[in-house]
Amino acid sequence: MPFELSVATEFSAAHFLRGYEGDCARLHGHNWRVRVFVLANDLNSIGIAIDYKRLKQELKAALSDWDHYHLNEVPPFDTINPSSENVARELFHRMTDRLRGDGVEVSRVEIGETCATCVAYWESEGSKEY
Repeated sequence: MPFELSVATEFSAAHFLRGYEGDCARLHGHNWRVRVFVLANDLNSIGIAIDYKRLKQELKAALSDWDHYHLNEVPPFDTINPSSENVARELFHRMTDRLRGDGVEVSRVEIGETCATCVAYWESEGSKEY
């Protein structure tokens, strides 16, 4: 797929890490930084793969039940730790579902809890678990 596009945003949420020995075991918050990347093979009749406006709308919608919430109380994080890694994987799956049929494929998701920390999640062919 020759084209890769991305959009970025932030959301605010609190969390704590169950079973963690350290400061992150206590409730704390972040302005989570998010970037979603999509791949496209083809362009439409006006030369775009997908409208950035659509990507931004879908990303905002995918984050709506996390923004300004305590993640440990929101599924699936009420049963799995809301680590950056798990948040990135869950957002990857949400965006994949939201963009199905739009002619693009989510290639990766990056999540940062701070300006100095970031995790990227992607799936190689055959590794999909959902």
